[in-house]
Amino acid sequence: MPTASARFTVVRLTNDQIFENATGVGAPPPTWPRKELAVHLIHKAVYGFATGAVADALASRNRPGPGQPQAAVRPSLHADVDPLAHKNAHGR
Repeated sequence: MPTASARFTVVRLTNDQIFENATGVGAPPPTWPRKELAVHLIHKAVYGFATGAVADALASRNRPGPGQPQAAVRPSLHADVDPLAHKNAHGR
């Protein structure tokens, strides 16, 4: 989903800037040379969209993922729903 990947890219950029500025190892992006800033933004965008593509591929598999059999029993958490039997669980 391109929108989610774009949002993840923004969150990733923001997170990097917060940590770089908090630790004193980075300078604010407006002070960077334009070429360096462009490379940085393109790198983060490629990372964000590649991560989104992998997540989408994993989510579109036809078998249930962890927790989905339990979620199918009840749409929300309930005290009367037991854990999935070990023999029916998808292990590693």
